[in-house]
Amino acid sequence: MKIHGLQKMTLLDYPSKVAATVFLGGCDFKCPFCHNFEIVNGTLPPIMDEDELFSFLEKRKGLLDGIVVTGGEPCLNPSLPSLLSGIKDLGYLVKLDTNGYHPEILNNLIGEKLIDYIAMDIKNSRDKYAMTCGLSFLNTDIISRSIDIIMNSGLDYEFRTTVIHEYHTASDFEDIGRWIEGAKAYYLQQYIERDTVPDKSLTSPSKDKMSEFLDIVKKYVPNSSLRGIE
Repeated sequence: MKIHGLQKMTLLDYPSKVAATVFLGGCDFKCPFCHNFEIVNGTLPPIMDEDELFSFLEKRKGLLDGIVVTGGEPCLNPSLPSLLSGIKDLGYLVKLDTNGYHPEILNNLIGEKLIDYIAMDIKNSRDKYAMTCGLSFLNTDIISRSIDIIMNSGLDYEFRTTVIHEYHTASDFEDIGRWIEGAKAYYLQQYIERDTVPDKSLTSPSKDKMSEFLDIVKKYVPNSSLRGIE
């Protein structure tokens, strides 16, 4: 297991917890707006191995509540269950960030009690999902399966969408709202323009648009809110 990034402390990535964030490499999506694309495409070399990570986590016991495992897409790594088991053995809570395209792995991790909180990205409406992920085709039935697993897991979870001016419309959020209707929590995150993303032409939606989209999804998920508004 190679670790491609480590944020040693965060108050934002794990709700109500003091956490560290671990970044794993690789992803099966190629989102044009990805802020971690150097991790996705392999240009960012690993910074440590699993043993070094566990040594760090051992020293932080009592200072951190939980560990966020993100990427890339963590579920692509066959050693993920072993990593999460080791983190749990140290007494930490585990939050997993996922793109939702590996429902069986997700189901197994839940069944083995290796995760405590799940954050799944909902990229866009079903008709525009593949395009938003940078792919020519994507089976949204697989995404639906992960949504169902998460909503019936009994765990704390959230769904979230990074909102991009060029990609999202009101009708998209009507579809997303119906798709995850009744979810515990849904966050609309304002896309932040950066030089490191693959498509530098993409732009942030206005505050007014973000508020408009929020009003739409609140009809389906009352516990919806905005993140990252500038």
